[in-house]
Amino acid sequence: MKTKVLDADGLRRTVNRLSHELVEKNKGVQDVVLVGIRTRGEYLAHRVAKKLEEIENMKVQVGVLDITLYRDDLRGRLDQPQLKSSEILFDIRGKVIVLIDDVLFTGRTIRSALNALMDLGRPAMIQLLVLVDRGHRELPIKADFVGKNVPTAHGQEVKVEMIEADEEDAVYLIENDEKEKLL
Repeated sequence: MKTKVLDADGLRRTVNRLSHELVEKNKGVQDVVLVGIRTRGEYLAHRVAKKLEEIENMKVQVGVLDITLYRDDLRGRLDQPQLKSSEILFDIRGKVIVLIDDVLFTGRTIRSALNALMDLGRPAMIQLLVLVDRGHRELPIKADFVGKNVPTAHGQEVKVEMIEADEEDAVYLIENDEKEKLL
């Protein structure tokens, strides 16, 4: 079974709200930079940057982070991971980094991203913005900005679709039997 928990309008409104919360918490965007985790975190980061420019009349730099080599679940896999480059073309030292991802689950992706960022320099602060928090944390990681909390069972998956990579803007809750059909 596949249940839509956010449609295109809901996703647009959520990005709008998250952007306003980010401005409020940081009292503007003067020292803020956005770093999206490939792939959908990257798309989300660009959408937030566009909204921040509308709100604050100021461009916010956006970087893209590939965490493939920092993942702790690559050991024991026979296939080679597909590497893509990180694109952070600005100095992160002294900046407020807003790390952006689509779904927060166990926290392991975020831990990998934090390790990757620290290899690039020492920011003043790192904040976490996620579109969906589905719970089931394995590490003590909590988002500063959450678009939607979607409580899930272990046999469920949250699938974010974004028009940049998929056919629509939507968030789905997928039951285990439906998930296996999609694979």
